[in-house]
Amino acid sequence: MSSTVKDLQKETFPVTGMTCAACASSVETILQYTEGVKKAQVNLAAETVNVEFDSNVSPESLNDALSAVGYGLILSAEPLEKSLADKKRKEYSKIKNRTIGAGIFTLPVFILGMFFMNWEPGKWISMILSLPVLFYFGSSFFSVAWKQAKIGKANMDTLVALGSGIAFLFSSFNTIFPEFWLERGLEPHVYFEASTIIIFFISIGKLLEARAKTKTGFAIQKLLELQPKKVSRINVDGNTEEIDLNEVAVKDTLLIRPGDKIPVDGSITNGESYVDESMISGEPIPVSKTLESKVYAGTINQDGSFRMIAEKVGADTLLSQIIKRVHEAQGSKAEIQKLTDKIAGIFVPIVLLISILTFFAWFVIAQENAFSFGLLSAISVLVIACPCALGLATPTAIMVGVGKGAEENILIKDADSLEIGSKIDTVILDKTGTITQGKPNVSSVIFSENFGGNSKDQSKWFSYLFALESNSKHPLANAIAKFSHTSENQNLKVSDFKNYTGFGIMGKIEETVYRIGSQKWITESEIQIPTNLINESEKLSSRGETVVWFANDKEVISIISISDPIKGSSKSAIEKMQNLGLEVIILSGDQENTTTRVAEETGIRKFKAGMLPQDKANYIKSLQSNGKKVAMIGDGINDSEALATADLSIAMGHGADIAIDSAMVTLTTSDLTKVVETLNLSKLTMSGIKQNLFWASVFNLIGIPIAAGVLFPLSGILLNPMVASAAMAMSSVSVVTNSLRLKGKSLN
Repeated sequence: MSSTVKDLQKETFPVTGMTCAACASSVETILQYTEGVKKAQVNLAAETVNVEFDSNVSPESLNDALSAVGYGLILSAEPLEKSLADKKRKEYSKIKNRTIGAGIFTLPVFILGMFFMNWEPGKWISMILSLPVLFYFGSSFFSVAWKQAKIGKANMDTLVALGSGIAFLFSSFNTIFPEFWLERGLEPHVYFEASTIIIFFISIGKLLEARAKTKTGFAIQKLLELQPKKVSRINVDGNTEEIDLNEVAVKDTLLIRPGDKIPVDGSITNGESYVDESMISGEPIPVSKTLESKVYAGTINQDGSFRMIAEKVGADTLLSQIIKRVHEAQGSKAEIQKLTDKIAGIFVPIVLLISILTFFAWFVIAQENAFSFGLLSAISVLVIACPCALGLATPTAIMVGVGKGAEENILIKDADSLEIGSKIDTVILDKTGTITQGKPNVSSVIFSENFGGNSKDQSKWFSYLFALESNSKHPLANAIAKFSHTSENQNLKVSDFKNYTGFGIMGKIEETVYRIGSQKWITESEIQIPTNLINESEKLSSRGETVVWFANDKEVISIISISDPIKGSSKSAIEKMQNLGLEVIILSGDQENTTTRVAEETGIRKFKAGMLPQDKANYIKSLQSNGKKVAMIGDGINDSEALATADLSIAMGHGADIAIDSAMVTLTTSDLTKVVETLNLSKLTMSGIKQNLFWASVFNLIGIPIAAGVLFPLSGILLNPMVASAAMAMSSVSVVTNSLRLKGKSLN
């Protein structure tokens, strides 16, 4: 009987053993040809595979199919994010231990090979110490090379395994059977240091990559924890009961108390409050919620209490959809094929072919000792082509670039980030917390003519403001209290204090009632409002500032304007971006007036306001479809989908964990100038990598023919493996030296 849609299961599993795009392709192919599997799609960035399979197919059988060729699935009852986090931690610990172990054994081998090369016992010691470096600490290079060979491909692991393996085998032969060469008048040199050093240095690169991977996934797990584990539900009898979050069903009535995290999406049926929705909009000022207002999972209730009806639960909530889209955006990015892997795919078979041709050519050229000369020349070709310089070209430049970035408060997740950063032509900026400070501050206080005549009067009213607002927990109240704090009259007593959610606060000082709140509330309270303050309020509101009114029981004393100030470095940083030829755009969840003001003050000509998380991501996709390379800079949960969608994502270090997790680069300061430095660092690092690859390739183009013996018929010069090894070492030194030049360069 054929399977129907209802018979199909869809599950996502963490995958073990994947290291490159070829591995991902193999996993997909194996699973798709497994009986009962309808579709398999690998997300290499997340190291997972999404599988659609018949209900009669067990996950264990899928794992068995992959295990046969060296891969595997993690089958765990734990949530996917936790399984991935555990997997990455274990992988990092394993690679770290192997890198340290390789370094410990490589150091004495290097010393013996470079400074005691003629000491006979040193050769045996080096051979013994090299064994664990290659076949235990470096075993992964050989296993990956074997996997690549089985599917007819080669990458850097192939070069590492081939170069280190042949150098070790040749050196071991010369150590055990030195008479083979001595009888032919040749010196039996050994190259154990060459075989171990390449394993150690490439392992360092692998360790840096693994370290970056351990940091991904944790923030999404933290985002899930924004939802409470327990929920207060109103049952049919009208009583409150505590239930688990996963028990909440659509149309349940829930009680939300002050300070509670809202568990699911829904609408308010009774009560009112302010809700912190910064995770959705990115805006720091809580939103007033009244009857029938929409509320969302993961947002935080402030000082009011209300009842809500559940409308979307589980995977249907906005919070769950954000997480899902972040995963999809990360997985949809094409894996950047490393330039070194491309070179290796051509280089390895060519070197092997040259080595074989060299061996047989000597039987035609040489009159005597053809076998000896042929074997030595063939080995010299392989040794001089040992991929140390080629293998170090990328990781050394990356290590220096990443280190340089860290010194400049720029944390770079991986090599891809630097490569993409060098190609960026469009920069998208979130407004709140990126261009602006991300928190409300009092920008001005304008007094009525009857109350603010002199500084003494103003000081008095500031002390009244402080006394009243110190009783409120609203973010705007905190901003006013901080601004109005003075050394005078700080012991004022406030009585009959009341908080009117959605309107303002009221309290009595020295038998006079004072109000602080919205213009509407002041007007409805029949308090006299001076015309000049109405005009000033309209001007401030048109600029996107929030206006708060302060009045006694008869007339308005002052208005307080509150805004999110632009950071001191934002304007100059944006000018630098534009001078580099970058198009700079603001995408903000805030209102049009506020966004317009920020754009005008920073010199940005293109902006969009009122953008939801998915709107930002869709806008970036539209730019990419027109061939733009887009960098997104943000700091909030609402930016995470856009960050994951962009070609290059940069998060401010003070931002939300999910933004940092979605980003390829994290700035540990809130200075936008660091964005310019990040892009310059990318260009400098990529330039260094290309220079390294060029010189490593040129070295091989010159060195391999000489090692093969092309100079012998003309001059009698034959490059023995010892000289070839030294030449190979010099090429590696030149690559490292060139990479280190980056440390002294300016990023401004």
